[in-house]
Amino acid sequence: MWKEFKAFALKGNVMDLAIAVIIGAAFGKIVTSLVNDLLMPLIGLLLNDTDLSGLEQPFGSAVFKYGAFLQTVLDFFIVAFSIFLFIKVLSRFKRKEEVKPTEPPAPSKEEQLLTEIRDLLKQQQGQA
Repeated sequence: MWKEFKAFALKGNVMDLAIAVIIGAAFGKIVTSLVNDLLMPLIGLLLNDTDLSGLEQPFGSAVFKYGAFLQTVLDFFIVAFSIFLFIKVLSRFKRKEEVKPTEPPAPSKEEQLLTEIRDLLKQQQGQA
């Protein structure tokens, strides 16, 4: 059982996934800081320091906090857009790294010989 677990845990896909999760968590902190510390204060300035999370409507003893929901939706769109831009920049770098396709290698001697045999057989069929 230990050998099976070791083989599973050390597969490339599992290790790649673990690394992706760790990097994703770190990137999530960066994006959260971007939203909370940079973008939301700017949006607050544009909206005259309006904090959406404080908007609420009381219904009897219950309170409908629609402002918190709007704030969360706005945060989501900002995070999603930030990730979109990050992926777009990364894909540009990857495209630059891609190597242009080269010409296929010249056929080997065996391939040349087989091509000649094929051509001779076609000629013989055409004459018959």
